[in-house]
Amino acid sequence: MNARADTSMNTSPRLSDAELDLVYTELCRTLTTLGPTQAPLFLARFALLAATRIGDAAVLQQMIEDAAQGLDPDGADGADGPDA
Repeated sequence: MNARADTSMNTSPRLSDAELDLVYTELCRTLTTLGPTQAPLFLARFALLAATRIGDAAVLQQMIEDAAQGLDPDGADGADGPDA
């Protein structure tokens, strides 16, 4: 995350490392329970619910950029195909 996002997001309540671990574990458990076909829908719904709670468009825009950083737009693993 860049400095702008860190500054903007510091105004929100912060999770402790233990709380973050619990939330991450529950998120993973829920995704596993729902399975791969329902996971994208769950994540989209979760993101929209989180966005309404965060309520700051600039923070949300920066979070979108940060989350996409380093990910391949096509979802490929870097290979050019089966022969790569």
